[in-house]
Amino acid sequence: MTLTWHERISGWHKSSYTHWEENACVEVGTEGALVGIRDTKQHALPPEVRPVLVVSAEGFTALLTHLSG
Repeated sequence: MTLTWHERISGWHKSSYTHWEENACVEVGTEGALVGIRDTKQHALPPEVRPVLVVSAEGFTALLTHLSG
């Protein structure tokens, strides 16, 4: 059985960059040198079809740096 990213990645938590006023929440989690990003609004979807964006930790850091600039 192949694990989904939701099962492989651990420590899922709401990002501190979440925009609470617009209910634009994202969760992030990690697996080694990978970071998973998912939309909290899609929590009811089965794990097999719920999208997860998986990037390197280095790529995630670059994204946050870009967004804060």
